[in-house]
Amino acid sequence: MPGAPGAPFNALTSALETIETERQGLDQLAQALRNGLGEPFRQAVARIREASGRVIVTGMGKSGHVGRKIAATLSSTGTPAYFVHPSEASHGDLGQIQADDIVLALSWSGDTAELGAILTYAKRFSIALVAITANAESELGRAADIGLILPKASEACPNGLAPTTSTTMQLVIGDALAVALIEARGFSAQDFKVFHPGGRLGAQLRFVRDIMHGGERLPLVRTGARMAEALVEMSAKGYGCVLVENADGRLAGIVTDGDLRRHMNNDLPARLVDEVMTRSPKVIAPDTLAGEAVRIMEHTRISALVVADAAGRPVGIVHILHLLRAGTV
Repeated sequence: MPGAPGAPFNALTSALETIETERQGLDQLAQALRNGLGEPFRQAVARIREASGRVIVTGMGKSGHVGRKIAATLSSTGTPAYFVHPSEASHGDLGQIQADDIVLALSWSGDTAELGAILTYAKRFSIALVAITANAESELGRAADIGLILPKASEACPNGLAPTTSTTMQLVIGDALAVALIEARGFSAQDFKVFHPGGRLGAQLRFVRDIMHGGERLPLVRTGARMAEALVEMSAKGYGCVLVENADGRLAGIVTDGDLRRHMNNDLPARLVDEVMTRSPKVIAPDTLAGEAVRIMEHTRISALVVADAAGRPVGIVHILHLLRAGTV
């Protein structure tokens, strides 16, 4: 055991043992969901989804910290949620809980004294109560309308005391509830954007049309043009590429720096762009999220994407530098 008297301490060994112990706890949780825990989990998702009020999350100590995170995750993914501290609840904050709300209470032991006021209040006013606990016969377990009874896994703490595996399991079952509700409600990335306008995440949720350069800034020539014209256009616009369109305005190809290197010789300026261009370049739609543009560029190792409309006409170009300036990478 790490830290035992006389035993040499190895931080890496300790870390790996902690991760392994908590992983075993998650394995037990997954197995429980495949068996007896599955039905109450489905009931909890359905009850929360159908509720007209909010999810009131509560818990004391480490369970309270996990509860705050669960409430934040629910709120940010389309399920209105609010954390009420159990100690403050008995000093006036019970007034924040309304009849159409659902209480989601966390306590590993299920006998946390501070939860008493909320449990009594929920019963008195017929407010639905969902419990996350490891003890079905506890005060919380018996009071719950729906009990999510977690398996009693070993804590990673060498003394078996500090909440470690238990809080990981609470956090994961909370995430599982949130994700199930996302899928049940059809909560989309566009919906997610409404609640996350700031930071890098907000930038990744912007649309390509908001970041791309188009109009007169678009490097563009027609099929049949000479490479001399394409080189001038490429140099003037500064993207390291030039788009080639057909007579009907649809995208025919792209000439990149790589294409120039592959065809570099004395007669290059006199050649037609049709002979040099790469046909069927990577294309993205204007209403695609910027984060997806980043993913495509990273996967294909290219620095620019052609933005085309539904008819295949080039309407813009999004360069890695545009994404950097927008804060998406």
